[in-house]
Amino acid sequence: MKVILLQELKGKGGEGDVVDVPAGFANNYLYRQNIAIPATKGNLKQLEQRQHNIAKREENRIADATKMQETLNGAVVKVIAQVGEEGQLFGSVTTQMIADALKEATGIEVDKRRIELGQTIKTAGEHEVSISLYRSIKTTVKLVVAGSEEELTAAETAAEAEAPAEEAAEAVEATEDEASEEKAAE
Repeated sequence: MKVILLQELKGKGGEGDVVDVPAGFANNYLYRQNIAIPATKGNLKQLEQRQHNIAKREENRIADATKMQETLNGAVVKVIAQVGEEGQLFGSVTTQMIADALKEATGIEVDKRRIELGQTIKTAGEHEVSISLYRSIKTTVKLVVAGSEEELTAAETAAEAEAPAEEAAEAVEATEDEASEEKAAE
């Protein structure tokens, strides 16, 4: 059954797209939630007239998502949770906790459904979290999970100390590579 999407449907398409879906899915979910309408001749003609407005909205959404991506890319988000012995959490870090921490750290509100954990976070420390901002526009933020403010500041200090050491190691590797290339050239 062909339908016209009125808003983005993950895995199917965006606003104004004509997609083929099972009849039961269309009748029981898409129509009732006002996510889609049937792809009749009259509705397709109306879609052609609205195509310019849809394209403008799409450009605005992509521009907003790109701007958010630039702001969030490489951001560090801190979450305080109850930590037991050996760094194991009591429970896990939820997407809502991450969304709240993102808003506090950057001022940008991200829908918790757009945060992709991959697997549950049940240990203290640093974790990489992927955020799907809009369609194919994604970003990654660093999540620091600790039991208290003191542990967070200790983790930040350790991360800052590691960064210059990593840069120095990369510089040494680069000079070694250059030296081996010069020897090979001779």
